[in-house]
Amino acid sequence: MEKTEVEEITDAEERASRDKRSKRFWYAVYTQSRAEKKVTHRLEEEGLEAFLPLQKCVRKWTDRKKIIDKPIISSYVFVKIRKGDFSKVIRIFGVVKFIMLDGEPVKIPEEQIVNLKILSNSDVDVMVSHETFLKGDLVEVLYGSLAGLKGELIQTGNKRKVVMRVISSDLNLTVDIQTIAIRKIDKGKKTVKALVKNNDSKSQ
Repeated sequence: MEKTEVEEITDAEERASRDKRSKRFWYAVYTQSRAEKKVTHRLEEEGLEAFLPLQKCVRKWTDRKKIIDKPIISSYVFVKIRKGDFSKVIRIFGVVKFIMLDGEPVKIPEEQIVNLKILSNSDVDVMVSHETFLKGDLVEVLYGSLAGLKGELIQTGNKRKVVMRVISSDLNLTVDIQTIAIRKIDKGKKTVKALVKNNDSKSQ
């Protein structure tokens, strides 16, 4: 027996609703102090996709030095889940809460996760800032360990810094890219302009 047009529309709407509920998005969770790595491991043990942005740094003792992986953003872990997984995540030992906005967990754009992954694989120092910057030029790194990184360009004296918005307007990652070539992304016409910073020419 063939379905009526109304039944077909209803079925389509139900499928769309199921697809929407099953779609996964990135969210940020706040963890207990120094529990980021353990929380990431526990999330993965539950079969969830988790990401902890890390950067290498040198820890110094009186008799030795050691290179360690340190979280870029203290107490933050990112997890890609469906809405139905919220309760599973919040029950993970070490998870304090989801980062919320207007009473809802904040969805993190895929592009920001890509940026964080680029930073994690780079050899540059990354600083976390809670200062609210003025809106600047959009830029993209052309080459080097940060190739593909996109963010806002903040100029301070002769230095150029890329500032990325993460989670909210008062949590930013600042990266010194003084020796890395970048290009300016025109917001209107989508054209680009190369801005090359060369240490050799500066020293001459």
